[in-house]
Amino acid sequence: MFMTEDDVRIDAAHTPSRGPADLGIVVAHGFTGSLRELTTRRITHVLSEFGGVVSFDFRGHGRSGGLSTVGDLEVLDLEAAVRHARMIGYTRVATVGFSMGAAVVVRHAGLRGAARSGGTGGAMVGPAGDGLLSGAGGGLSAGAVLSPVMDGPMDPDGGAVVAGRDGPGPDLVNTALTDGRGRADAVISVSSPARWYYRGTKPMRQVHWAIERRLGRWAARVGRGTRIRKEGWDPVPLAPYEAAATITPTPLLVVHGDADSFFPVEHALQLYGAARDPRELWIEPGFGHAETAATPELIRRIGAWVSANT
Repeated sequence: MFMTEDDVRIDAAHTPSRGPADLGIVVAHGFTGSLRELTTRRITHVLSEFGGVVSFDFRGHGRSGGLSTVGDLEVLDLEAAVRHARMIGYTRVATVGFSMGAAVVVRHAGLRGAARSGGTGGAMVGPAGDGLLSGAGGGLSAGAVLSPVMDGPMDPDGGAVVAGRDGPGPDLVNTALTDGRGRADAVISVSSPARWYYRGTKPMRQVHWAIERRLGRWAARVGRGTRIRKEGWDPVPLAPYEAAATITPTPLLVVHGDADSFFPVEHALQLYGAARDPRELWIEPGFGHAETAATPELIRRIGAWVSANT
């Protein structure tokens, strides 16, 4: 267990390395996931061939405290996990995230990169997907990255498009991420969204129902043990594709399946296109979504990539 900068208790586990003693790998699960789920435990076991593994439950998930902010303040959870990995002796630390956790590892590294280079580190995008192609589009066309279903926030329990409200703002995050102990030496994003509010697939429309509606939040709490904050974001946090632009010089690996039923391949292309070298893109034939679809073979390839790039 460890505490975040905003005093949220985070439940965690450490799996000692069966390989190099100096490499730590922090695993960030997806929305409604947990370090105790069989899929996460299987991934942790395979990755321990390459280094020690710190797995944890995001806020609002499993045995951790707090409420889920669905990718916003979760960067503080990851920051605390990376610091913990360094505190217990790992001199090289990589972050591996799945789905929501993938968005968090990208945002965490990008916000740190922006702070390192003298940027604001907390730049926001418009509440209805403004600026999806501005600044760091990587040459992708609008047709390649924009969903036919509107990407934008919905009023919780209402349905009108509104800005986020009653959120924490970026100041606490920016302050926390200036500490060098939370630095990741490599970032691996598996099945990540590139932008917020995507509703172009049925599973993602179901996810938004769970987040935005009172009944949906009740169902997530009762069915999955996930406690979700009812207030929307204010301001809207930096989108993953925008954060990817400032990760360099930290190596980034973007992994996505061409059979992902949540986020189509366009999300991986947008992330990769926004990033700068060193970066790598794996589009995996037949691979579905996140932890449940990840085979031991794929996880071993990721572990080998971590070893070679830290």
